[in-house]
Amino acid sequence: MELYQISILITAIGILVAIVAYFWGTSRTENFISKATSDSRNTLLWRDFWIGIILIAFAIIFPAFGAGKYILGQVILFFIWAAVVTQWNLVFGFAGIFTLGHMAVFAVGGYITAMTGLYLGWSLWAALPVGALATVIFSFLMGATIIRLRGPYIAVMTLAIAIAMQKLIVSDVECFITKDLICYNFTGGAKGLFGYGGFGFKEWLGFKGRIYGEYYLALLLLILSTLFALYVIYSPLGSTFRSIRDNEICASSRGVNRVKYQLIVFTLSGIFTGLAGGVFAGLQTTIGPNILSLSLLLFLLSMIVVGGRGTNWGPLIGAAALMLADTVLRDLNELRVAGLSLIILLVMLFLPNGIVGLIGGIFNWRPKNNPSNNEGQQNLKQILRSNRTQFFKKGNWIKSFEDEK
Repeated sequence: MELYQISILITAIGILVAIVAYFWGTSRTENFISKATSDSRNTLLWRDFWIGIILIAFAIIFPAFGAGKYILGQVILFFIWAAVVTQWNLVFGFAGIFTLGHMAVFAVGGYITAMTGLYLGWSLWAALPVGALATVIFSFLMGATIIRLRGPYIAVMTLAIAIAMQKLIVSDVECFITKDLICYNFTGGAKGLFGYGGFGFKEWLGFKGRIYGEYYLALLLLILSTLFALYVIYSPLGSTFRSIRDNEICASSRGVNRVKYQLIVFTLSGIFTGLAGGVFAGLQTTIGPNILSLSLLLFLLSMIVVGGRGTNWGPLIGAAALMLADTVLRDLNELRVAGLSLIILLVMLFLPNGIVGLIGGIFNWRPKNNPSNNEGQQNLKQILRSNRTQFFKKGNWIKSFEDEK
């Protein structure tokens, strides 16, 4: 990639980040109590609405900046990875379940879509819902296997499922079907599956226009995935997931069934993860066991950590940051992995809440030595305790009762 292209890309992203940061700052909440009000919830919804509009508008017009096929290909890959980590964040960030098996879910969606197109001769457009349905079933079963596990044991179990799936695919050497004098293994084996066709953009838009069809398909996937994630986050399900993450015992005492909602969050996150796998298989025209590699899994997990785990836009921002860093460092060969590792390490050390936490900290910053800025900074327990003491000591509860009568 040429230096001038990198400069234009960084400048455009910088302007976009500044605009998003402006809307982020103007819609911030002022104190802890206001965050619990309906006005604050509406403010957050409007904040996310405007951020989404800005990002969508920028993404739609981005090809008009004259980006080449390589840049557009990298952006397409970013859209797919961002859709995956957005759904992963529902499980890992909001429900607090440390799963490392999400790429196995992604692989199921991709493989089932490819197999349906290859063995049944279906169009990939028709095969996508089949792959998504299979992924939902697989996600439910994965969630069922870890019902009795907690913390790092969940990570070990789900990682073992992903590794076992990869080994089973690689060890598949039997000829399942012969097509056009080519012997296909059932899963494609170590070389992967191919020859199942694509989405038809080359026929519709021509060779030069194909990349734009793929670009906007991946963008549509990301938009729908993000809208779905935001809907879950702002719904009662999102509040339930956060309650289990923050205090499982307290949530259970309030009647929250951990097993039930654990299965729900796994199942919900599998829908668009499976669709992302199917879109990936269709756009790449091949899919192999390399998508289950540990390096790719850790790369996507780092996107959540760098952006901000358990935040609305953290995974998307983290995916953009690491994909940009990976693109810039790609020409450095041996230093590429070292550079990415250094970036991730620095973020984990100095930005424990991710890039989103940094942006929120900047706009919510107040001087510590100004007493006027400490108003409203009491926690909820202190406020309730002081109000309760005044209420009972002054006998206001009797007056209140008489007024109600």
